[in-house]
Amino acid sequence: MPYFLFFLLSTIFIDNAIAQDVVIKPSDLPSYSKEYNEQNDPFADANAAIKLAKKTNRNVLIEIGGNWCTWCKKMDAFLEKNPQIYQTLHHKFVLLKVNVSDRNKNADFMAGLPPVLGYPHMYVSTATGKMILSKDTAELQENGQYNAKIWLSFLKEWQATIHNDKLASNQ
Repeated sequence: MPYFLFFLLSTIFIDNAIAQDVVIKPSDLPSYSKEYNEQNDPFADANAAIKLAKKTNRNVLIEIGGNWCTWCKKMDAFLEKNPQIYQTLHHKFVLLKVNVSDRNKNADFMAGLPPVLGYPHMYVSTATGKMILSKDTAELQENGQYNAKIWLSFLKEWQATIHNDKLASNQ
């Protein structure tokens, strides 16, 4: 193997290993990744999330919901109780929480997205802003509970890859 190729592959492997060993705490996250905020501008937050996703080679996971949403709270509690999933989520995606409530429906932002079937609802976007998935989070459950195996499979399937970027550019 030529030295350059060996060096390149070693660097990629080491960078990925180091990145995965870093424990991400809630305090490390941008505010738009931590909470549904009725005052936030979802367009500004989306631009910031896309910029961060480009810089860190991740996709953006857009989570639509609100503080009123029982299943949103259950999903947050599930992620908190499952550190492997929480860490994988934040290592592989930039999380963007967008509030939708009676007080602020964020109608202009929501008009640009496929219809929401229930809350929470998720979308996956590439770092270029191309929407590649609309997902009902009920699909992440088994027997009425969020399921770790299903979550990890979902995160692995939709993380940033060359395949996802090509899929998005062909749309």
